[in-house]
Formats: sequence, structure tokens, C-alpha cells
Amino acid sequence: MNAGRRVYSTDPAPMCPRCRRLVTACRCKQAPAAKPSDGVVRVARSTKGRNGKGVTVITGVPLTGADLQALGKRLKALCGAGGTVKDGTIEVQGDHRDALVEALAKNGWTVKRVGG
Repeated sequence: MNAGRRVYSTDPAPMCPRCRRLVTACRCKQAPAAKPSDGVVRVARSTKGRNGKGVTVITGVPLTGADLQALGKRLKALCGAGGTVKDGTIEVQGDHRDALVEALAKNGWTVKRVGG
């Protein structure tokens, strides 16, 4: 019935509030593995699902976790715009493809500008 979910226990072992497992067996904090990539960082412009507002989407960056967050923060500051990092992609509000391609190429990655 409960499928491994502990409802009540007098055991003082700490539980993870998100996955409801013992903290020692918790999988929430583990960083997701980097998605397989062909080694090319792609910079594109997208308006899908944003009511016509454009964002610059960066995919294929060979970083994960805190490193990807730090890169996203640095790129957003470079463009003077907001944005987010989610699902292994960096989104920067507005069309900043040219500046971002230059900045990413300075990191030594192969960068392609994708789309029109």
C-alpha cells in the first residue's frame, strides 16, 4: 500500500523531506550526470511558450550543477539581462547571441550559432 514510504516511526534517523527516504539513501542532492554531448555548444533564439518574447538558449555546455549555475550567472551579468538555468540549458532574456557566442568561444569551446 505505502510502497516503501514510511508514514510514522519512532526511529530518530533523519528523513529527506523531498523524497521521504533516509538521508543516507537520499537521491535528491545528487547532481545529475551531464547529458551526452557532441562537444558543440549551441546558442539559439527561442520564443516557444513565451508569448512572443525572445530568449537566448544555450545548450550543450559540458558543465553540471554549481559550475553551470555560475556560468549562467556570469553570462546573464555580461548581457545585463535576467534568465535561468534549468535542465542543463541556460536561458538569457533577450537576443544576445553575438555576445554570448564570443564569450563562450573564449572559454575554449566549439560554439555554433543556431537558427536564423
